[in-house]
Amino acid sequence: MTPEELHKTFEDAVKRINEHTEPFPADFLLRLYAYYKKATNDYGRPNSRKPIINAFKTNALFQVQDISEDEAKQEYIILVNNYFLYRN
Repeated sequence: MTPEELHKTFEDAVKRINEHTEPFPADFLLRLYAYYKKATNDYGRPNSRKPIINAFKTNALFQVQDISEDEAKQEYIILVNNYFLYRN
């Protein structure tokens, strides 16, 4: 997959998530969050009003620190595809 194709597929996956109206499991959201932040090179601090949520987000970001932006895009796409493939 070319970088352009990867980016387009990633954007499509993000759009699919944003258009979904049912709630997602918390662990799934944390993985999406971490991969999205890494894929978009957004290293801003989590800004939830609840410190515990910020701690979980920070931990999720820490877990993806050693992958590249392209790997994060690929993992995000896989996560989204698997979620919609296997959900009930």
